[in-house]
Amino acid sequence: MESFVMRRQNIIKYRGNHFEEVDDEIAVEFPLTIVVDGQEFATMVCTPTHLEELVIGFLASEGIIRSSKEIKAIAVDEHRGFAYVELVTKQSIQKEFYAKRFIGSCCGKSRQFYFYNDMKTAKTIVHSTNIRVEQCIRLMQLLQEQSTDFQATGGIHNAALCTPNELVIVRSDIGRHNALDKIYGYCLQQGLPLSDKVIAFSGRVSSEVLLKVSKMGIGMILSKSAPTTLALELANDLGITVVGFLRGHTFNVYTHPNKIAGLEEKTLQFDN
Repeated sequence: MESFVMRRQNIIKYRGNHFEEVDDEIAVEFPLTIVVDGQEFATMVCTPTHLEELVIGFLASEGIIRSSKEIKAIAVDEHRGFAYVELVTKQSIQKEFYAKRFIGSCCGKSRQFYFYNDMKTAKTIVHSTNIRVEQCIRLMQLLQEQSTDFQATGGIHNAALCTPNELVIVRSDIGRHNALDKIYGYCLQQGLPLSDKVIAFSGRVSSEVLLKVSKMGIGMILSKSAPTTLALELANDLGITVVGFLRGHTFNVYTHPNKIAGLEEKTLQFDN
């Protein structure tokens, strides 16, 4: 199949007190099954772009690999919707550990819901970059300028790996978490350092999104949308600064404000 982010389709639109036939752009939703060493591991729905990056980032965030060098071979069959991965060192994958939630604790602090692999791979961020207010605003503006697929379909999320001054790469997907996995996969392939980077994000900051940022070792996420309570509890525990509702020249700082210039002395009380 061809890897398009969107497809054109004839629809009927109601506007101006009448119906009319128009050509519309629809976001592509594509099922991809990942097979690791001959064992079916997971099936995800995604946008069929940068699929190799997606697979590598997903496996890293799930704790199957730590480096792209641990992959001996990877082949993506877009026609059948399969990605075949052969690891350098074969391992027995106990799938129940990647699908069963249990109540645990993060860093000895608040009790949360986690997947087993989250407990192994989530990182507490000790060192990360600081950023000025005007840089936060500018990075979101740059991300918005790159969001042509969303503007066309209304169904695509965008994520960007950034320095405080510029976007390094941008990835899009129908799934918020998939866009982050694509970025993670790219970084692993290229060997990019991440502790000094920031994520700019178009979607809601859920607990899953926050954990993926943590696993990448990045200490700040800027979003135009809202966070969830569980995401903020995780961010508070893991040392991640969450900036949300970043629209125009306003935004909210939810956790660890000391990484924003001018807020170094501020603390936020967070009730568990």
